[in-house]
Amino acid sequence: MTAATRRWVLAVPTLWLILLLVAPLAIVLLIAFATPADRIPPFSLGFTLDNLRLVASDPLYRDALLRSLRVAGISTVICLVMGFPAALAIARAPSRWRNALLLAVMLPFWTGFLMRINAWIGLLADDGLIVRLLGTPHLLYTDTAMYIGMVYTYLPFMVLPLYARLSRLDPTLMQAAADLGAPPWRVFLRVILPLSRPGIAAGAALVFVPAIGEYVIPALLGGPQAQLIGKVLWEEFFSNRDWPTASAVAVWLLVVLIAIPAVVMRAAKVPPKR
Repeated sequence: MTAATRRWVLAVPTLWLILLLVAPLAIVLLIAFATPADRIPPFSLGFTLDNLRLVASDPLYRDALLRSLRVAGISTVICLVMGFPAALAIARAPSRWRNALLLAVMLPFWTGFLMRINAWIGLLADDGLIVRLLGTPHLLYTDTAMYIGMVYTYLPFMVLPLYARLSRLDPTLMQAAADLGAPPWRVFLRVILPLSRPGIAAGAALVFVPAIGEYVIPALLGGPQAQLIGKVLWEEFFSNRDWPTASAVAVWLLVVLIAIPAVVMRAAKVPPKR
């Protein structure tokens, strides 16, 4: 491939990123530094840090962001605890069964997202199947229902990158550890788990990043008390029509979404072999 051909090949994704990532981000930053105005559009261009200071200091936005961090973090941990054994089982399954098992993981994506969440509303209602089986009343519109919906929705995003990593592990490493007398739990902790850190980091990022800004699941399953940052962002944009404050919320959320996955990915790097 010549240098000119490489430039043309790279130009397409570069242009795509500029149009769909850099340009919208620049518009959001521009509005975040503007001042609210009673007009259409509802802001006046300028440069002020008042919106960013307001979001950082107001308990409404700060508590919503912290609550979103907690919900996304707990959902990510639950997905990891449930997804790691599933991914390991698929990776160690006979080759003739792997495609079928992976298809079962991806099967929920074949139906609409809202349809699946509405199905959980029926299952978690007071007269629903799950409540009748468990005998636990009032599951719907609680934090438990919200976590069930989050884990159900994002669990495949944890399983697939974990499977991609675990399926490439060299089985001779586990065999060597077992031959040296390591019990299965030590083989898992000292061999499998360290080598799977990139898959864990990728799965955690794929779950955490969309979960922290999730709006539909908390609104439909969590009820009015689930005041997460996605709901606050929606209300500022569409109900209050305070675009500068909403953009400032989006900027702070973007800072968090860049900082936390960057730290996780850095911590998950496998040290080079000596």
